[in-house]
Amino acid sequence: MTRKAGFPPVVDANTRVLILGSLPGEASLAVQQYYGNPRNAFWRLMEGVLGVALVALNYEARLTALLAHGVGLWDVIAEAERPGSLDAAIRDPAANDLLALVETLPALRVVAFNGGTAAKLGERLIGGRIPTIALPSSSPAHAARTFEHKAQAWAALKNPLS
Repeated sequence: MTRKAGFPPVVDANTRVLILGSLPGEASLAVQQYYGNPRNAFWRLMEGVLGVALVALNYEARLTALLAHGVGLWDVIAEAERPGSLDAAIRDPAANDLLALVETLPALRVVAFNGGTAAKLGERLIGGRIPTIALPSSSPAHAARTFEHKAQAWAALKNPLS
């Protein structure tokens, strides 16, 4: 089975909130973009958090807007074996060095985990060194919660960004 690898972090010295997913899915890997599956609610959820129309922007402009508002992106897993896109199918994961990245972000206030897999693995790696927030997954596979319910939970990011 082929190992799948994630993307480099999208951060700068002004990053106040670092959002960590687990590992990009097939659609994201195909287009080489964080949350590249158009059915993934991430960009819509972040529109509500930031009050900025992100969905209409091209990918580079989306990333620029996130950084301008103090939001960074990365994944807990650097690479793993995984058929398809479901987190439950992840095997033999190799973690990203989250602590090394966190130490380079002087303005960082909180690490937010996008989904249960990211939270479970990420909490072990962060080890209480910085406040964390576990968010419901923005993935279309996580359909147990409505978009509205997810948006209410994701609104918790507004405070550390203010």
